[in-house]
Amino acid sequence: MDFQITKDQRLLQQRCLTLAADFATRSAEHDRDASHPTENYQRLRAEGFLTLTIPRELGGQGVDFLSHTLAYEALAQGCPSTALAFNMHASIIMPVLLSAEVAPEAKRHLADLVVQQGKLIGGNFSEPGTTSLIGERGLTARAKRVDGGYSITGRKMFASMLQAADYVLVLAYPDTATGPAAGMLLLVPPDAPGRSVNPNWDVLGMRATRSDALILDECRVPESAAVFQTDDMRPFRQAHLTWFWASYTAVYLGVAVAAYHEIIKVLHARQPSGSAQSLAYHPDVRRQVAQMSVDLEAARLITYRSAWLSDTQGPTAETTAALYRAKYMVGEAVTRITRTALTLGGAHGIFKGSRLEQLFRDGALAPMQPPAADFCLWNMGMYELGLDAADVQPPLKPV
Repeated sequence: MDFQITKDQRLLQQRCLTLAADFATRSAEHDRDASHPTENYQRLRAEGFLTLTIPRELGGQGVDFLSHTLAYEALAQGCPSTALAFNMHASIIMPVLLSAEVAPEAKRHLADLVVQQGKLIGGNFSEPGTTSLIGERGLTARAKRVDGGYSITGRKMFASMLQAADYVLVLAYPDTATGPAAGMLLLVPPDAPGRSVNPNWDVLGMRATRSDALILDECRVPESAAVFQTDDMRPFRQAHLTWFWASYTAVYLGVAVAAYHEIIKVLHARQPSGSAQSLAYHPDVRRQVAQMSVDLEAARLITYRSAWLSDTQGPTAETTAALYRAKYMVGEAVTRITRTALTLGGAHGIFKGSRLEQLFRDGALAPMQPPAADFCLWNMGMYELGLDAADVQPPLKPV
């Protein structure tokens, strides 16, 4: 691997750090209120981030996955919720635009919405009992043909920036399907009849993502809302893990970076009464900072390498294992770093409004953000041992 970051990538990274500095001034307020950081989304729209990764032949800027990783690592250092939520736009549209299974006219329609009309696309695949594109459990949301389009009924969960996005790409089970793995992607606008939101996102961390529940009660959408339909969603899912979930790894890496930088500032600034030096000079403090730096650098390089493999090899077995490895490593690193930073910051750091307290809570979600840590380890173990999943007993007895 060539570890040299290109000039264009450095410039993109610096642009994102500048944006992050602005986002950081409002991050605590949005976290406290669990409010949509709409002004941040508008800034990202104005700066061209809607089209950042869209292929050039479809009118986008066509940056690669490593560039995207660098960008969202930087953005997350300002407001983690903004980066996590806005990343959903790319994580949803890129699989559709890159898939050989999706019809060219559907790709052009989606690209036109984003490139020409400036639409922000959210996504809603998860349901109360399944994360849908990660696991194997069937969908409960149903889509049926009606005059002039489709009617969708079901409840979806974890719909980040649901009320801020111009459309939500919903995954539902087609009423004409017979196989358990069938699926259909439909664009649902905010004013679609039968669409409502349950504002239930009162959670520990990433509060400003506003990942509320979407209620679809015979929700009517036109024929043009249908983007993709297949009798087996699994090949589509497997081919685009890079975007569906690996694109979020960089955000949590950015949380770790932000916590590390914040505690460095705190340690240099705090000078105990009666001491001639700041806490930075204490040997125990130096040791823990060194440990954090090792965690951070290891997580960063593993993540960058997984992105590089994705760009150079595509969805190979090696790439997929690397993406799982990066997600697991970042999840472990960010929880250790934010916890150590909070501890070193002392009692003043645990108050609401403290940067370290917020980053601690945001980082705590990393190991459970799909794919969860144990699922990552399961897949890595299968790859390293050269096993076929068909030959392995399920962890729980099936019904």
